[in-house]
Amino acid sequence: MNPTKLERLLDIDLKASFNNTYGLCDFEILKRKNINLEEFVKICKKKNIKLVQYRDKINNDNIQIENLNFLRSKLNIPIIINDKLNIIDYADGIHLGQEDFHKIHKDKKIALKLIRAKIKDKLLGLSTHNEVEILEANELDLDMIGLGAYKATKTKDVSNILGDKISYLAKISKHPVCAIGSVKCDDDIKNVHFNVVGSGLYED
Repeated sequence: MNPTKLERLLDIDLKASFNNTYGLCDFEILKRKNINLEEFVKICKKKNIKLVQYRDKINNDNIQIENLNFLRSKLNIPIIINDKLNIIDYADGIHLGQEDFHKIHKDKKIALKLIRAKIKDKLLGLSTHNEVEILEANELDLDMIGLGAYKATKTKDVSNILGDKISYLAKISKHPVCAIGSVKCDDDIKNVHFNVVGSGLYED
């Protein structure tokens, strides 16, 4: 079977590779912890991070583009933008939430066609939280899904905590699964391909 686009970019076989570290570069967390992007890059290299998602609710688009360009120049891994379709040209892909799809069109398949027209063959991830959303995602041309929350998180008010149920839900996904929600680098979560780690990146 031919490798997927994500497997080609990462040079790994995801059928046999689980719990890879997917770093969340949340600008608010960096600012709070007084960590700059140069230090974030060093952490990525030290922890063998395979993917980075850049999330920024503070800076304007010009600064976000500058930061994306910096990360892409320093890290030889895909850099995915969170939510910001308008600056997709400066990233290797995008991660969207359920509400982002709904804003584009209430029919997810139509929304996906419109998104793909904009991002072309760049990576596309979608957040999911339950079996229904995973089954819907299975019908879409996605490169991966986010699944959570695994545990309660301080950065988001989450009512839907999956806990151990995440392994069963991950198993029914046709797409590689990225576990979200207070995930640690060394968490061993069955059927999950990527551990999406935010604050946990800065813990020894």
